[in-house]
Amino acid sequence: MGEPLNRDTERARSLRRIKLAATLLLVATAALFILARHLEPLHWAWGYVAAFAAAATVGGLADWYAIVALFRRPLGLPIPHTAIVPRNHHRIAENLGEFIETNFLAPEPVEARLRDVDFAALVAEWLSDRERSAALAGFMVRLVPQALAAVEQSGLKGFLGKRAMAELERIELAPLAAGLLSAVTEKGRHQRLLDELLMALERVLSNEETLAALREKIRQELPALFNLYRADAYLLRKIVASTTAFIKDARDDADHPLRQEFDSFVANFIERLRTSKDFARRAEILKRDLLARREIATMAEGAWESVRSFLEQDARADDSQVRRQLEVMLVDVGSQLARDPAIRAEINRGMVRVLADFVQSQKSGVGRFIADQVKSWDIDVLIGRIELTVGRDLQYIRFNGAMIGGLAGLALHALEQGLKLHL
Repeated sequence: MGEPLNRDTERARSLRRIKLAATLLLVATAALFILARHLEPLHWAWGYVAAFAAAATVGGLADWYAIVALFRRPLGLPIPHTAIVPRNHHRIAENLGEFIETNFLAPEPVEARLRDVDFAALVAEWLSDRERSAALAGFMVRLVPQALAAVEQSGLKGFLGKRAMAELERIELAPLAAGLLSAVTEKGRHQRLLDELLMALERVLSNEETLAALREKIRQELPALFNLYRADAYLLRKIVASTTAFIKDARDDADHPLRQEFDSFVANFIERLRTSKDFARRAEILKRDLLARREIATMAEGAWESVRSFLEQDARADDSQVRRQLEVMLVDVGSQLARDPAIRAEINRGMVRVLADFVQSQKSGVGRFIADQVKSWDIDVLIGRIELTVGRDLQYIRFNGAMIGGLAGLALHALEQGLKLHL
C-alpha cells in the first residue's frame, strides 16, 4: 500500500514541476516578445526574435487551452466544447465497455490466447506433486461429512432414489439381457463359463461325500439281489468314469459337440430374448416384482447407510483409506497426463471450447460491468488519475507547441521580409 502512495506522490511532484516549467516558458516567450518589439527599431534582427516569441506564445497558449479543455473549463469560463472528459463521462464509459467487448473479447483473439495455454500440462505438473495431491485429497475428504449431510437434509437422496427407480422401470430387461449376452459371446467368452461348469462338475464327482450319496441313491433303486454283489459300487464307478472322461474330452476339445450344443443353446436363447414377446413379458413381470419387494428398498437403504457410515468414519480417521486412495489416484492421473500428449491435446481442445464459449456467453455482461464501473467513478478522481499517468506527456505538448509555433512564426516572418524585398 505504501509503495503506490509514494509513487503517486512522486508523480504529483513531477507533474507540478513540469507544469511550472511550461508556464514559465510561456511567460518567458511573452516577455521576450515585448522586449523584442521594444528593441526592434534598433536592429532588424529583433523583428525575427519578436516573430518567433509571438508565435511561440500563441502556440503555448493554444496547447495550454487544448490540454485544460480536455479535463475542465479554462479559467472556469463556460466556453463550449471544453471539459470534454467530464461532460462525456457516461459516453466514454459506454464506448470503453463496447470496445473491450468487441475487440478484446472477440472469438478469434480469445481462442488464440487460450490455445497458447497448455492447461493439461499445468494440471499434470500440479497433480504430479505428491504434496499438492495429498493436500487436495485431504480437502476433498474433509468435505465428505458436509456433503453427506447436505444430501440428507436437502432431500436429494430421496429424489435420486425415485429417479433411479423410474429409470429402472423404464428399462426393457429382455433386450438389455440380450445385448449383454451378445457382448459376452462375441469373442467366445461364454465358453469360459462352460469350462467353469465342467470343472465344478468334476470337483463334485471327486468329492467323497457326493459319491457316497450317489451310491446310496443307486443302492435304493437296485433290487436287493444286485446289492449282494456290490453292483452299486460297480455302477457308480462306471458312471463316474464315463462322466469324467466325457468332461475331460469336452474341456480339451474346442470343437467338442457339447461346446457346439452350448453355442447353439446360447445363441437361441439370445435370439428369443430379442424377439420373443413372451420372454419380454415374463422379464417385465419379474422386474416389477423385484422392484416392488420391500427387501429391495431395505437393501438400498442399508447400502446407503453403510456407505455413509464408512465415509464419515474414514473421513475422521488419521489414516484415511479414501484420502490415501485419492492421493494415489490424483498423482497417477497427473503422471498419465504428463506421459500422454494425445490426451493432453484433447483436454486442451476441450478447455478452449468450454472457456471460449463461456467468454462469448458472458462478454456482454463484462462490457456492461466495465461501463457501469467507469460510470460510478468520481470524475475528479478519474481526472486526477489520468493526469498523474499522462500529465507529464501532455505538458511536454506545451513545450513542443511553443517551439513549433515559434519556428512557424519565424519562417512566416522571414517569408514576409523576403516578399517585401522583391516587391
